[in-house]
Amino acid sequence: MTANVLTVGPETPLKEVAQLLSEHGVSGVPVVEKGAVVGIVSEADIVAKERGPVAKRGRLAEWFARRRRVDYERLAARTAGEAMTSPAITIDSWQSAANAAATMLDRDVDRLPVLKDGKLVGIVTRADLVRAFSRSDEEIEHDIREDVLLRSFWIPEGKIQVAIRDGEVTLTGTVESDLMTELLPEAIQSVPGVVAVQSQLRVRPEPEDSQRYERLVGPR
Repeated sequence: MTANVLTVGPETPLKEVAQLLSEHGVSGVPVVEKGAVVGIVSEADIVAKERGPVAKRGRLAEWFARRRRVDYERLAARTAGEAMTSPAITIDSWQSAANAAATMLDRDVDRLPVLKDGKLVGIVTRADLVRAFSRSDEEIEHDIREDVLLRSFWIPEGKIQVAIRDGEVTLTGTVESDLMTELLPEAIQSVPGVVAVQSQLRVRPEPEDSQRYERLVGPR
């Protein structure tokens, strides 16, 4: 994500918002009031003004407007608060890049303000996700070993072998249960930059009854 977020207030004139978008080369900014994100103003909201002045309308014109989905309030907007899309679609800072990508696709948005304890701490865009996806195999392997295997599943170094080539991950080794053979590949698939996961994981075989007994109480 980008930590230093450009923001505007609800009363910021729309002309000023357009200038900020142009100067900073961004396509949208969060609208923040008293520390809370209340909406998003995007290039699309600015372009809506290019439709021209709002004409007076009767009932028939209003019916045609509804058919064509004309938003007269948006056309008449003069401030960020009047033009913004609200409520803003956001994501919490602890959520993964995969969650961010899914939210963008499902909600058809290009950017997500990132919140921590309800406060804005950054913004993630589709461009950020593309950059994350282009990471090197070495960076991806580090995240898999440290964040997934060790921190999330408490699997120590050497128990699972991880091989990566061009973002395609191959897993080999033994795990404790069938459930682990499902959860591990799913978690690794969500690591930014992973293209596919080929799992060759096997479940550790159960010991024979006599061996299990000796392990518990010692040899007879």
